[in-house]
Amino acid sequence: MEGKEIAATTVRTKISSGYGRLDEALKGGFLAGTAIVLSAPASDEVPLLVGSFLKASKEQSLLICRTVSSAETITQNMGENVRVLVCSDRPVSPARNIIPGKGIENLTDVNLQVGEVIASAQPKRLVIDILSDILLRHKALQTRKWLTELLERLRSKGITTLAVLNPYMHSSEDVQAVVDLFDGNVEIFEKESEGGTRKHLRIKWMHGIEIAEKEFPLEGLGPERQETRDERRETVEAGLDKRRIAVLPFANLSSNPEDGYFADGMTEELITSLSGVRQLAVIARTSVMKYKGSQKSASDVGKELNAGSLIEGSVRKAANRVRIAAQLIDTSTESHLWAQNYDRNLDDIFAVQSEIAEKVAEELKIRLVDSEKLVITKKATENTEAYTYFLQGRELLREQTEASLRQAIALFEKAIELDPRFARAYVGQAECHQFLADKGSEPSDVSVATVRRLLERALKLDSNSPEVHSMLSNLFFSEDDVPGAEAEARRALELNPNLPDPYWNLSELAAVKGDPGEMVRQIEAAYRLDPVRPDFINRVGMAYFDSGREEEALEFWKKGELLAPAFAYRGMAEYYIAKRDLEKAKELLAKLEKLDPTNPRVTWMGGVIAAMEGDGERALLAVRKIEDAKMGPVGFNFIGFVYYALGDLDSFFGYLNRAVESHALVASAVMYSPVFAKARTDPRYRELVERLWKQSGLTK
Repeated sequence: MEGKEIAATTVRTKISSGYGRLDEALKGGFLAGTAIVLSAPASDEVPLLVGSFLKASKEQSLLICRTVSSAETITQNMGENVRVLVCSDRPVSPARNIIPGKGIENLTDVNLQVGEVIASAQPKRLVIDILSDILLRHKALQTRKWLTELLERLRSKGITTLAVLNPYMHSSEDVQAVVDLFDGNVEIFEKESEGGTRKHLRIKWMHGIEIAEKEFPLEGLGPERQETRDERRETVEAGLDKRRIAVLPFANLSSNPEDGYFADGMTEELITSLSGVRQLAVIARTSVMKYKGSQKSASDVGKELNAGSLIEGSVRKAANRVRIAAQLIDTSTESHLWAQNYDRNLDDIFAVQSEIAEKVAEELKIRLVDSEKLVITKKATENTEAYTYFLQGRELLREQTEASLRQAIALFEKAIELDPRFARAYVGQAECHQFLADKGSEPSDVSVATVRRLLERALKLDSNSPEVHSMLSNLFFSEDDVPGAEAEARRALELNPNLPDPYWNLSELAAVKGDPGEMVRQIEAAYRLDPVRPDFINRVGMAYFDSGREEEALEFWKKGELLAPAFAYRGMAEYYIAKRDLEKAKELLAKLEKLDPTNPRVTWMGGVIAAMEGDGERALLAVRKIEDAKMGPVGFNFIGFVYYALGDLDSFFGYLNRAVESHALVASAVMYSPVFAKARTDPRYRELVERLWKQSGLTK
């Protein structure tokens, strides 16, 4: 029977035992030229079944899928007779048996691509592993029309077809609209039996053939495939915790690309909801957004983020209706622990977010306490239009250009006009003003007053907002109020232990207080929650560098170079300045300047290197550049650093004292960096630190 199709009159009366039952059902039980749909949630079994179906034919077979990683999962250890058409929205490099496609946005183009590949490859068996993706991206009627045309072509050529559909990702109406186009329907389901819950196969219906046994258990995987999967699971599971979770950017499937803000907003809102569950470690938004549009496999993302679970999904928005598909994935096996499709009015968006968070907690065996349920079900506003403006503002805030920040402020203001009690909109405005001040686009004294006013208003509206307390910690730290900054940071973490920024604040506060060990511990905690954030890649390395772990710092920056090159080059350049390897320092500074030419570190490090080479004229030119940049009081530090390298300690301490007066001293660099070790032997250094401590409320 191997590799042969059977006639329509043949009756199957026997299906072999164990896993071979399904294998044989997919091989011998198919009629030549028929099309069968496999209805199953994503799991370990699905790629094995699909692979078994493709291998059953000794002639050419074709797999149509969305990503190279999913193709590799299905076709591993297969020969040259299996071709793969990858219909990806991103560029795909041609490889052995891999044919790059154009994506699934235009269904006419999809059928043209399939037709061309069929004409070239002449397959006898074909797997459609893009059906659920197309049904999510397009309406059911459009999908039905596309599928009807495709199946007619495949039947006319005598190609035996298996399509994979995840019914949990769609409404029952949408599922029915496509399933009834097939000649048969096979499903995988779980059933209680001896020894607990087990996976079963059910042949729901099959036209033109009788099946003696329509339901039977799946008992084990092929030995070779099982061994491979176990090895992969052991490798991934070794350091991964299922309760460490990343919410990947939701795909925007709306017809209007400008609705992308809503999909990104859903990602951020789910992160916020899940962060309220104390037994979860939730990866921060900065780190997950780099995977927007990525085709990396779940196991690869899990290893990069050290996350045992992923949530991924899609959003389709049309007028006042929204469809959200979400699924929870175990990164060790790439199996789906849960999947659900939601068709709701826009007014119900908060309920959907709450349901997803609660379902994730349930699947990960977490029992929610009442306080966590309150966080998960908390509504930011009752006004849907205000919420829409808020999400649009958050999208622009993330761009962090002066123009986008000012546009974001205006959108947050519209949200506040519609709902004056919308606390998070005030927080959004405060963040914008803080970023504008950091960029030198708004006077710092104006920014501080504005941020304070906005945060005080937000705090009155929602005293339990962790974001408000986190920002208040930033504000107090900028004013050298160490006790106030520490209290607000710890309050933010009481309310939400998954916020990374309060840990960063506590690290900086520990540095000011003279505790380098705590400085390292707190920034490492921030980094664990946001491992791809460029700031943290720089700051963790700096904490190692400033606490005497210089070689460890260098290795950390080298590892982070691909993720955040500019931030890694900053640290490595300072390392080589401290080692007086000026050629290497100049090489890294040139790389930094190419990526970030306006960064003040390019100027002050360049001035320091010039001074160390004996070129005082070029060093003083760097001082004038810093002065002309009008970067505010923080520039006093950078001017002082150049004078230190020139050997002018009077000017060095003069400028640092001006930085202290202006609440702008870069304390961690002055107090710990090996670059300024000599200055710390000067009696004026102790006077400077004591002045800082007194001003910060640490001493009287």
